[in-house]
Amino acid sequence: MKDLVPSPPPVVRNDVAAIQALYQKHVVPSYGRFDLVFRHGSGSHLFDVTGKRYLDLGGGIAVCSLGHAHPAITETLIEQSRKLVHVSNLYYTEPQGRLAQQIVRHVAPGKVFFSNSGGEANEGLFKLARKFGHEEGRFEILTAANSFHGRTLAGLAATGQEKFRKGFEPTTPGFRHIPFNDLQAARDAISPATVAILIEGVQGEGGITPATPEYLLGLRALCDEKKLLLLMDGVQCGHFRTGRFQSFQRILEGAPGGERFLPDGVSMAKSLGGGFPIGAFWVRAEVHGVKLCDLLGPGTHATTFGGTPLACAVALKVLDVIERERLADNARQLGEFLKAELQRLVDAYPQVLKTVRGLGFMVGLELQEKEKIPALAAGEKAASLQFVNRLHEAGLLTIPSGTQVVRLLPALNLTRPDAEEGIAILERTVRSLA
Repeated sequence: MKDLVPSPPPVVRNDVAAIQALYQKHVVPSYGRFDLVFRHGSGSHLFDVTGKRYLDLGGGIAVCSLGHAHPAITETLIEQSRKLVHVSNLYYTEPQGRLAQQIVRHVAPGKVFFSNSGGEANEGLFKLARKFGHEEGRFEILTAANSFHGRTLAGLAATGQEKFRKGFEPTTPGFRHIPFNDLQAARDAISPATVAILIEGVQGEGGITPATPEYLLGLRALCDEKKLLLLMDGVQCGHFRTGRFQSFQRILEGAPGGERFLPDGVSMAKSLGGGFPIGAFWVRAEVHGVKLCDLLGPGTHATTFGGTPLACAVALKVLDVIERERLADNARQLGEFLKAELQRLVDAYPQVLKTVRGLGFMVGLELQEKEKIPALAAGEKAASLQFVNRLHEAGLLTIPSGTQVVRLLPALNLTRPDAEEGIAILERTVRSLA
């Protein structure tokens, strides 16, 4: 039978120009892409179509928790796809129940909803908050300046960065932004309509800025006092990236009262599936006398593809490898090595670098203002973009964050030799700018 839609022609010349031409003709230009075309990867390395090798310290923006082409993920995809790829959420499957059990084990008693992405997970938290406050007419969620919570219309409204909302006004109502790490500002902002406060444990798109222990503990006490929900966006900073399952667990280590801290909801995605699309949000069992984990009953929230057997099987395998190979410890220990080496570069090249900050494998290197770096001052692009492009030329992948920060978000199984190679490339590039 004749095909209704003809097959696309094969790419005869597998080179940069040919593949970029396909994008320019057929793909919506909603991304500012770097001039790199990748063909395959292995571990913490990617190879472009010319065969050039790159050390990947960006990890797909904190997604590739086990690196590229990890055999355990490949084998799980093959094995599960032979059994069951998808059934609707009208039915039960074992992988979804087991994955929810594992997430609850790593956080606290409660329940989990599965989605496809971090943006969807945050949307679930928004609906949870509105459902919680509906009978009292409370709907407003306070979020932090410089935060990032997704690209949906509600996610844009929640995000505390104006640049993401330009061109998409009017903004979805029900969100206000407050200074990050400022407890008094949170208290002062609460209105009769406020129902929740949502923050990231470590702001990712905002420049790798961790919450302080005092801020987290203070927010918990404030939300208890005012009968608000305390929600946390763990999409980028979660899933062992800081050396613990969620960033608040790492931030509060050793803090008096930190062992009793618990948010009321946590969104997650990115590293959860190691590259396979899956998102989720965990909901606390009970808060303020309400059984919060059962608040979203049948018909209140749903998704077609969330929690498929295939996605959950992969996420379970990712968790298994992380625990079996003690990759949280690797993120903690090797992350300290990266920070110490980057601090050495900051001290040695203050005319180029300003500071380094972060936890585990979520590290931000802040550059000086572009005007202070002669080699970058004449360029039209932000200092962070120019610096990342120079790293590309040297064979290193990192992620820009704003105009002055470069993020390192490597695979949790990054090796010491790869970390040392990354530092060496960074040092050569910084030296060339100095």
